Amino acid sequence: MYSSVIASAITIGMGGSVGAESPIVLTGSAIGSNIGRMFNMEHKTLMLLVGCGSAGAIAAIFKAPIAGLVFVLEVLMFDLSMGSLLPLLVSSVTAATISYLVTGTDSLFSFASAHEFSLSSIPYALVFGVMAGLVSLYFSQTMHWLETRFARVSNPWVKFVLGGALLSLLIFFFPSLYGEGYDTVNAILDMNRDDSVILEGSVFQKNGHLLLYVALVMLAKVFASTATNAGGGCGGIFAPSLFLGCLAGFLYGQLVILAFPNSDLSAQNFALFGMAGLMSGIMHAPLTGVFLIAELTGGYSMFLPLMMVSIVSYLTVRVFQKHSIYSMRLAQKGELMTHHKDQSVLLLMSMSNIIETEFKPVRPDMYLGQLVRIIARSKRNLFPVVNENGRLVGVVSLDSIRNIMFRPELYKRFKVQKLMELPPARLSVSDTMDAVMKQFDETGAWNLPVEDENGCYVGFVSKSKIFGAYRDVLLELSDE
Repeated sequence: MYSSVIASAITIGMGGSVGAESPIVLTGSAIGSNIGRMFNMEHKTLMLLVGCGSAGAIAAIFKAPIAGLVFVLEVLMFDLSMGSLLPLLVSSVTAATISYLVTGTDSLFSFASAHEFSLSSIPYALVFGVMAGLVSLYFSQTMHWLETRFARVSNPWVKFVLGGALLSLLIFFFPSLYGEGYDTVNAILDMNRDDSVILEGSVFQKNGHLLLYVALVMLAKVFASTATNAGGGCGGIFAPSLFLGCLAGFLYGQLVILAFPNSDLSAQNFALFGMAGLMSGIMHAPLTGVFLIAELTGGYSMFLPLMMVSIVSYLTVRVFQKHSIYSMRLAQKGELMTHHKDQSVLLLMSMSNIIETEFKPVRPDMYLGQLVRIIARSKRNLFPVVNENGRLVGVVSLDSIRNIMFRPELYKRFKVQKLMELPPARLSVSDTMDAVMKQFDETGAWNLPVEDENGCYVGFVSKSKIFGAYRDVLLELSDE
């Protein structure tokens, strides 16, 4: 509950190019989880408490109760029902109220636009939505690629040195990458700002190449954020998403104004749209992006363009990338909870709970007579053939020997190894339930053997057992 908050404070305080929001969400979720475990609550209630902790954390950090609720529904993929909606609302509103009482009513970012959004600006907003989606795709894919490269380094001290060196080098050339970057965001959103504030401390300050500097910072941000986390730091991508979106919108707005000087556009407005667009594209959460930015900045008058950019950005990313940066690795491992009820139920089912071990094993060197005596004491019609090393070498089905099992003259003639068949497939104790169901679908079998990590026989899994466990979990999830 506390380690991520302490670690993120150290990371960001020492220049890590990440945000503190995700670690605080992690802390809120851990608080909810621990409370649920303390009172031995059922799984569904425990998950709801995890969502309440996350919603409260988002609402308190950004003073955005609606965004806290929507974040849980979109990113954590909670099913919306009255049983879950009310606790999430209470948690968000309570957390936001306490945040107001402790830190005041000021928003995290101050925004006041001198340019109202007009209908003639819609085409520019739609085009920018596509750009925001492509930038989101660049950020997500590059971060995933870099994290994979860092993961190949087994020595944590080598990771620490590599991450620290890369981050230090980037901050030297681009001081805006130091820390969360909220100072740069506020400077861009400020109508009265001086461009030199953004360039301050960089090698570009003397020549004043503002747009080139912004473009390079956009490209370098993902490297700085990944170097921070993969190198051993602790931080999230909320702040990088807002930072990168603000820069992308500002750059796009400035370029459009240069290309169409008579257009009544504001680079600050597009910076605001970019924050929503990048959050929508990177997290695959368009509603979270819209409500969070509107509540953060008080820019409720920009709801229409915020929604346009967020939706177009999300749709653009979805063309190339099915999962968000949060769920990408979980999806690859088959551990992703989604709104798809069947997949969620299968994920909650445990392989250890459906393995049946009452099947009586036989040895391949046994005679038919010995097999018949074992059949007489068994309640199952399937018999695993296991060798002296505990490995499954075949399966004997009662149906396959029914025509000879009542002929005593054959009891000493046939051995089990002549009567057994190879199973259509083998399962592992580490298989996900989704993989198990695919094996049943492909083979058409009703029972499949299960082996441990060493290839030794453990038991069988049957469709009937899966259906029974599936029904129990489904009833638990559906119970209000």
